[in-house]
Amino acid sequence: MAMVVKNNMSAISTLNTLNKNSSALAKSLEKVSSGMKINGAADDASGYAISERMRVQIRGLDQANANTQNGNAMMKVAEGAVSSTVDILKTLKEKVINAANDTNTDADRQTIQKELDQSIDQIDDNANITYNGKYLVDGSHNNKVTQTSTHLTNESLGKNQTSNTNFTELTNRTGDKLNIQTGDTVTVSYVKNGKTYSTSAVIGVKVNNLDEVLSKLTGQNGGEKGDKLSDVMEFTSSGTATYKIGTDASGQAVYTADKGCAITLRAKTGGVEGQIAGFTISISNKNGAINKSANAALDNFSETIRAENTSADNAMVFQVGTKANQAIKVGLTDMRSTALGLKGFDGQTLSVSTQVKANAAINVLDNAIQKALDQQTTIGSVESRLSYTSSNLTTASENVQSSESTIRDADMAKEMTNYTKNNVLLQAAQSMLAQANQSSSSVLSLLQ
Repeated sequence: MAMVVKNNMSAISTLNTLNKNSSALAKSLEKVSSGMKINGAADDASGYAISERMRVQIRGLDQANANTQNGNAMMKVAEGAVSSTVDILKTLKEKVINAANDTNTDADRQTIQKELDQSIDQIDDNANITYNGKYLVDGSHNNKVTQTSTHLTNESLGKNQTSNTNFTELTNRTGDKLNIQTGDTVTVSYVKNGKTYSTSAVIGVKVNNLDEVLSKLTGQNGGEKGDKLSDVMEFTSSGTATYKIGTDASGQAVYTADKGCAITLRAKTGGVEGQIAGFTISISNKNGAINKSANAALDNFSETIRAENTSADNAMVFQVGTKANQAIKVGLTDMRSTALGLKGFDGQTLSVSTQVKANAAINVLDNAIQKALDQQTTIGSVESRLSYTSSNLTTASENVQSSESTIRDADMAKEMTNYTKNNVLLQAAQSMLAQANQSSSSVLSLLQ
């Protein structure tokens, strides 16, 4: 190689190598210090983009998980309120059964009434429970509701029975006669807007079947004369045996559990104001003795469609996913005493002032407990679903983070090896650059 002084190519080449080694060392130092092998798009453009998308997904999954846990906390608050209401209703059931016992005087029943009134007031307090300022079970977060009326269905009578079948011909579900005789007395009680109405008639004299009970009898609330029963309610199966009960608040047809025909009593007025909170019917013979076998089948009208007012879709939506519409929608029904049939719109509470009214109140409490338990079941199922959702989101976040780690995290052992190598190469290049710079000075010996 020619000896020159203007361009020291050895030094220039060594300098370029030194710069490369310095750059490589800087990269290695960045990876070791950050713990990531991709610190910017320049390191790996496609890997960086994939990794960033995964990071967005991880943060979304973590937020969805937080949403799920917050939703679960809200449902626990609602469940606590409804559970308290169920406990109160169980206590009230005991009280009305006690009030229906004639070992109590009317004065005793007035004492029981005071406790009942306070308990009903507490049910309203429970319904006004809030979470983060939101009322939960006061009916303000219903699903979309088309106005419905009370439907009470008796599935204990024979499958071919209708409301115009004569009392003396009625059978139970297994086909056994109820042994109702001409001359027996039928007594009917119902509760509407907190008031209890009762009436009686002799079978074969004034009434012969359930249709005639409604069309010929007028309810009495103590000394107050009420409406004719047919103005308040009707039998939907009149004249024909059917297994269709009616249409619920969501517009879906409701049928009997065993798809056998049954007798259904429907309130003529829709909504909560027109609901029949309870319907009681009993048969006693000419001597006044209760026909228990007949009443076991005949007095078994349970609520199959709840009375609800028309409502817009105000259900709560819990965002539990990273995409739009990945949500759980929850509608909570009205748990106030009025909606449960325990109080009228005028403030009149369910009465147990007499044995007859206390007896009628038993079925009212049964229907109210059914409403509360239905709501509790809904809340519990949502809580269970949210727990599963939270577990799934946690697993998904973990797995996505594992994938993101594979793409972006540095293998520290490998990077330390590269760092050591680049550090040694840098020092070697620095040493060689010094040698290359000294080699030019040997040209001076030719000029002496």
